[in-house]
Amino acid sequence: MQQTQIRDALTRSPGLAAALALALGGVVGGAAAFGPLYAFAGLLGLLAGLALLTSTEVGLLVVFAIITLLPFGTLPFRAVITPNFLTLALVALTGVWVLRLLARPDAYDLRLTPLALPLLGFLGLTLFSLILGARGLPDTTTLHNYAKFVLGVLLYFSVVNCVRTRAQARLVLRGLVFAGGLAAAVALALWAMSDELALRLLVGLGRIGYPTGGRVLRYVEDDVNGLERAIGLSVDPNSFGGMLALVVALSAAQLVARRPLLRRWLLGCIVGLMTLTLILTYSRAALFGLVIAAAYLATVRYRRLWWVMLAGGALGAALLLGLGFAEEFVERVVSGVQFEDQAQQMRLAEFNNAVAIIQRYPAFGIGFGQAPDIDLTAGVSNIYLAIGQRIGLVGLAAFLGTVAAWFAQTLGALRGLDEERASWVLGCQAGIVAALAVGLADHYFFNIEFSHMVALFWGVIGLGAAVVGLPGEGAGASATGGGATAEGRARGGSRHG
Repeated sequence: MQQTQIRDALTRSPGLAAALALALGGVVGGAAAFGPLYAFAGLLGLLAGLALLTSTEVGLLVVFAIITLLPFGTLPFRAVITPNFLTLALVALTGVWVLRLLARPDAYDLRLTPLALPLLGFLGLTLFSLILGARGLPDTTTLHNYAKFVLGVLLYFSVVNCVRTRAQARLVLRGLVFAGGLAAAVALALWAMSDELALRLLVGLGRIGYPTGGRVLRYVEDDVNGLERAIGLSVDPNSFGGMLALVVALSAAQLVARRPLLRRWLLGCIVGLMTLTLILTYSRAALFGLVIAAAYLATVRYRRLWWVMLAGGALGAALLLGLGFAEEFVERVVSGVQFEDQAQQMRLAEFNNAVAIIQRYPAFGIGFGQAPDIDLTAGVSNIYLAIGQRIGLVGLAAFLGTVAAWFAQTLGALRGLDEERASWVLGCQAGIVAALAVGLADHYFFNIEFSHMVALFWGVIGLGAAVVGLPGEGAGASATGGGATAEGRARGGSRHG
């Protein structure tokens, strides 16, 4: 009833009519300027935007789809700045649930959760270090990237305020699993096709912000005659592998749960596809993160996962042997563990440089720009050292404390959850464990230039917190939180999503 009224009001809105007229003109103009394919894509984007502005469920699905499938896509034209699709989706999602909260305070209560204050404190420290490091004048590019970083972190609040029912949580989790599987399928298709065709397709994305020169296709040790790395549409194979590690870990919990999100055979196919693609990224950090996350799940609850890991390892080895890459893969893993190859030697140099920066600027770091000293270089492939050098040891303590508080909250709630919700929370925990383990050798989950990875990290943390706050099976909606009548909130949450 309420959702129908909202839609009727929107359809009668003169402003919306004017916006649709302008949008239609933009589609026609796009067809003339860029071609029918881009016009069709623009039309699909408009339809998705309209759905996003009327449903937070659609908004969350769009956000996670962009994160996994098209993280660097931007508008094909410049309007003062060129916002990317993820920024637009995050702003729209935040605007919808905030306006909904203001318009219907009787049906929707603001949900902050115990993590709100620590998370806002962490963001405050990043802002302080940004200004301090730039001496009050950060450049435009840094400000733009930092704004996207903040939007990624704030996805936590969008998730906990939009996922209010079990059905919504199930929908969003399914959407994330499917999006990860589709991203893996796209990456596998690009990896399997000829280099010329894959390069042509990827360069064709240049009009929406993707790189068109330099290293579009990626190879191990940058040797074009060597092993090609799976990248999908994520540009960088290591960040792509880290994303897959998180989503595979989240999905693996469902694979062994008593009440999985999807049919077990379908989950098995999706997890297998993502795992194979992760292996073909040749990202040792991502593979290590996935193994640690699976071991976490097997230790905490799902003992059967040890057998799944053994079976998956055997299947992966067989596939690598069949593809003829087993020897190269083993050599890459061994050389990485022994810090023998060029990439690992460079990583060690970055570690030493980051430690030197932290020693000189221990409290609040150097901010998000260049290192202030000519003998030092900012940037390190380790999330903990990256946080330490960017926002100092105070910021690192805030980050670790915030994540530890989330684990304490969700682990403490596990005993009171039914099996279905417990499996969702454990999946979110495993995904974050994978991200934290990947962070030992990569920095993408705290990198203002990879805001989609930041959004994925805090979005999954938000999912875990939201699931903990859901009412139990058969419970009244009173478990959903304070505010107006609980029945009205539950009804409104399920209809307006």
